[in-house]
Amino acid sequence: MSASLAPATSSSREGIRGTRWLRSTAAVVAAVVANAVLALVTDQLFHVLGVYPPWGQPMFDAGDNALALGYRIAYAVLGGYLAARLAPRAPMRHALAYGAVGFVLGSVAAAVTITQFDLGPDWYPLLLAASALPCAWLGGRLHRRA
Repeated sequence: MSASLAPATSSSREGIRGTRWLRSTAAVVAAVVANAVLALVTDQLFHVLGVYPPWGQPMFDAGDNALALGYRIAYAVLGGYLAARLAPRAPMRHALAYGAVGFVLGSVAAAVTITQFDLGPDWYPLLLAASALPCAWLGGRLHRRA
């Protein structure tokens, strides 16, 4: 009997599960990294163009913060789509795992920036954290429709 036709053994199933776990982790990590890179590149562009104040200076203008929130929401939806697209199975679960990571990271960042630094209005980091799961869910839904 050839190896490809042999019944799956316990060790081969564990290998498949291990590979699937790695692919699942990679899907979520890729979405988080893509979101972060896109946001940082866009931030840098707006700093260079003079839309935002120089790096290191607080950004208190509500319009600037609303602009940043807008593209970060779009990137969060794209991240949810990417996590779902790269998922080995259960795409919506991966999109929501990506959203949970975003919520945790956003909540920690909000707590630190609001209590330790005066970088801008408090509503901005709070809305970033609060929008993480809904945006990820929407990205997962968009993947299902594609």
